[in-house]
Amino acid sequence: MLSQTEQINPQTWDIDLADGEQIARLINQEDAKIAAAIAEILPQIGQAIEQITARLQKGGRMAYFGSGTSGRIGILDAAEMQPTFSVAEDLISGYISGGEAALRHAVENAEDKIACADEDFEHFNPQPNDVVVAISASGNPEYTLRVLQRARERGVMTVALTSNPNAKFKPYADIFLNPILGPEVIAGSSRMKSGTAQKMILNMLSTGVMIRMGKTYHNYMVDLYVSNLKLRERAMRLVSEICQTDAETARKVLQKAGNVKTACVMLKRQCDKETAEKILAEHGGILRKIIE
Repeated sequence: MLSQTEQINPQTWDIDLADGEQIARLINQEDAKIAAAIAEILPQIGQAIEQITARLQKGGRMAYFGSGTSGRIGILDAAEMQPTFSVAEDLISGYISGGEAALRHAVENAEDKIACADEDFEHFNPQPNDVVVAISASGNPEYTLRVLQRARERGVMTVALTSNPNAKFKPYADIFLNPILGPEVIAGSSRMKSGTAQKMILNMLSTGVMIRMGKTYHNYMVDLYVSNLKLRERAMRLVSEICQTDAETARKVLQKAGNVKTACVMLKRQCDKETAEKILAEHGGILRKIIE
């Protein structure tokens, strides 16, 4: 059966006769369907967040695997985890068929090369608590199919994200994430609705896992990696607001602490850095358990 992303969209049949605003309106009308489609699979996304969190808390890692647009979106999401939440760079990683060259340019037939899948799979080298997430609009490329097959053989958790309910890799997924988006604005252009849905869902997965692991306090980004002036100012502001203290006090304590969480514990518990770090470790790094 033809994948939905390859089918003709009757709503945009005459898009080649439209002017600029009409084209934008047609695309916008199709994009408006994405969030509603994702809403239908929120239970499965929530299940994935909980199960991934449980594994990462036991020392596991997560890796995204995809080709073309899907691979690029996975790598983008993974790359943003370390600066946003100060996690180890290999906690969440991304792989694209064809390697780094495929980030900027299409690599001929890479999505159909089993050797590419084997190479990337072995580089990740999943262990029992790790998670493999395959991303593909059609769910049919040999690259993602092979990765999921090998992950199953290795006994690690598998998640598959696709726009195609009949995806070939479905039988190899412990959790199957399949928003029904309908045909693309331009038949076969899966970088559009499918790509946007993938970006939204990966944001939910990775951010949800980080929240469940205590990387936020309320909706404050308390585990950010302070690497430039903007982030130093943000960190100071977070400490000031959370601890209800003036900016100068927050800045001084933050300089001693080195990070937002430790600074908050130092201020709230009136203790030194070493004691604050010990308290954080005892509470799994979850700030709410300590200061409320």
